[in-house]
Amino acid sequence: MFSNQTYSLRRKELRNKMQSGIIIILGNNESPANYPHNTFHFRQDSSFLYYFGLNQPGFVGVIDVDNDQDCIFADDFTLDDVIWMGKLPSVAQLAEQVGVKISNPINELQNVVDKAAKAGRKIHFLPPYRTDNKILIANLLGVKISQVAELVSPELVNAVIEQREIKSEEEIQQITLACNTGYNMHTTAMKMCKPGMVEREIMGTLEGISLKEGAGVSFAPIVTINGQTLHNHFYGNTLTDGRMLLVDAGAENNMNYCSDFTRTMPVNGKFTTKQKEIYDVVLSANMLVKKISKAGLTYQDIHIESLKEMGRGLHELGLIKGDPIEAAMNGAVAMFMPHGLGHQMGLDVHDMEDLGEKLVGYDAKTKRSEQFGLGALRMGKTLRPGHVITDEPGIYFIPDLIAKWKNEKTCAQFIDFQKVEQYLDFGGIRLEDGLLITENGCTVLGDKHIPLTTQEVENEMAKSL
Repeated sequence: MFSNQTYSLRRKELRNKMQSGIIIILGNNESPANYPHNTFHFRQDSSFLYYFGLNQPGFVGVIDVDNDQDCIFADDFTLDDVIWMGKLPSVAQLAEQVGVKISNPINELQNVVDKAAKAGRKIHFLPPYRTDNKILIANLLGVKISQVAELVSPELVNAVIEQREIKSEEEIQQITLACNTGYNMHTTAMKMCKPGMVEREIMGTLEGISLKEGAGVSFAPIVTINGQTLHNHFYGNTLTDGRMLLVDAGAENNMNYCSDFTRTMPVNGKFTTKQKEIYDVVLSANMLVKKISKAGLTYQDIHIESLKEMGRGLHELGLIKGDPIEAAMNGAVAMFMPHGLGHQMGLDVHDMEDLGEKLVGYDAKTKRSEQFGLGALRMGKTLRPGHVITDEPGIYFIPDLIAKWKNEKTCAQFIDFQKVEQYLDFGGIRLEDGLLITENGCTVLGDKHIPLTTQEVENEMAKSL
């Protein structure tokens, strides 16, 4: 937890961004896995963590814009709670830790909302993404659940995005800790990757590292020999000679700040010529993004530059024909990379996307493209100092997509489908790092950088655990 001053200043800044009314910041509740007392691992709402810092279920924070006042609503723990969980601090004591002087039982929240509504004051809340919180908001406002989405406060959403997306120095320190755990996870995967291993053996070890060093994984890891499937959460394949293993995994530190890295490695420890050629095209794009990213540029433009770089590399390998820049601008490279270059990262691995992906990634200046591939870019707007983003180009050979484009003659003037079909059993390669944007460039996050070049990866794989 940060100092209570940090949370007080964050809430003050948010009040200053808003004109009037009360702001409701919902914390999360426990979520049952298969019966009420067997719950999933608790994860607090990230905006609640940002403004109120408390990592317990059943809490709601209210920020009174007009009266310069904050309050936490939650019920004190009962004797039964103490029997099962041990002696616990009171809600008032917890509130004091984050600079909040007023606390009330949760049933008092309805009175506060009713009083504000009767006075004609605006009631601001963020879009709830859990059903129990949708029900809570609907009950507080006396509306149907289906009406909740239309009552979300755009003013609050925009204010929170503007505030949360620029990371402070103390936040960068926390993200760095998560990245350091990510380093340990990925270098361990490189050492474990050998023929005969099963994907779940590596995945389970990575999750164990994230729990040993922090709050667990920041998302369900992708650990697969079928890297051409972008979000592959099946872990039952056995690693075999000649295949590559794609590992997309990150960690949350103890304050729930996230990391997100991807590396791709040869199962037998040595890249084939064919694998290395494609790998180096992806690597070149990854390195270009690090070279050119800086405040003032849009990430959409940087995505396009990465496509051009991959277009040049694919042209040299004979997979793309004609002018590689023209091919990239006409969407041909998207057959090989149908996803976006990256996303924001912070308290969420896809930071703030619960508030609306387009609102987080785009603005009045930068509109989302409708072009296949480029339209999948989650973060496209102008970069500012303090933005934390991912840099994750990739090249994938997706048989069904290749067949569709070939049959429909999509970008046929730019793609040599006969050559591409020699790669149908290739899989996919993605290389991902986290970047902190600065005024004149960017820095790669983490105290140690995960092996990235083919030689670095092979060297790491040759080490013993």
